[in-house]
Amino acid sequence: MSRLQSLLINPVLNKEIKLRFRSFKNFLGIFLFLAICGAVCLAFIYTETQFSYDGFTAEDSKNLFLLLSMGQLGLIVFITPGLTAGAISGEREKQTLNIMLTTQQSSTSIILSKLFSSLLYLILMLVASLPLYSIVFLYGGVSPQTVLIMFGYLFLTMLAIGSIGIMFSTLIKRTIISTITTYGTMLFLVVGTVILFLIIIRLIVGFSQGTTGGPQSTDHILPYIVLVLNPAVSMLFSLETNSLVYEFQQIGVDWPFWVGFTIAYGAITLITLLIAIKKLRPSMRRKKKG
Repeated sequence: MSRLQSLLINPVLNKEIKLRFRSFKNFLGIFLFLAICGAVCLAFIYTETQFSYDGFTAEDSKNLFLLLSMGQLGLIVFITPGLTAGAISGEREKQTLNIMLTTQQSSTSIILSKLFSSLLYLILMLVASLPLYSIVFLYGGVSPQTVLIMFGYLFLTMLAIGSIGIMFSTLIKRTIISTITTYGTMLFLVVGTVILFLIIIRLIVGFSQGTTGGPQSTDHILPYIVLVLNPAVSMLFSLETNSLVYEFQQIGVDWPFWVGFTIAYGAITLITLLIAIKKLRPSMRRKKKG
């Protein structure tokens, strides 16, 4: 218990929380975010009720839920790199990192404190948006279990992206370069994986047409892995089953997308955090070995 308290309850975490939440701009940002989400919900409901003879149905409520989910996912992908990519490199540029490393805090405690303090603001925004989903429950079409699955996707995506940003912030000395690298990684996960998936499918179809047999189940494992790395596609396929999911099941790849996504992003989080912890004090370790 004392070990866990030393990792999460420490001066670094307390300082970061106070610096991030004492500013009025942070709460103004949450207010604007909720105002925009509320306006989108009202506009969607007004449009569906005005141009539909059936009024606002349960299917429309489900579409509104998907719209809100994708909007929050876009917010996480866009904001998280900016919050975490300068966590360590910013301390290095301000010449306060060496002072932090001379304290009794371990590398694990420093990295986790920087990560959690950066993500607490986004977690607060997600929690504050929970009342908006009462509109979805009012019209039906979405169960509370589906909402919990969606928030699980958002939290795991946030954790993985934040860990990637912390890793690049530890490895790269300049904050601007670390931020660009993190955004580039996110661009690959969101857009590059879709392009890579289309290329792989094209190659599989071309290869199957040039042979007597059709594509085997092992040929579709790689496209499945590529799609699992895309947070938007994985969340959409888990919340809304479509023909592509049935196609994967027919060829033997019957793992749900949420299982593959959890394993992939859990591994990304663990690996990137271990790299950041190991590289936080590289020079000191060389001296000890010498």
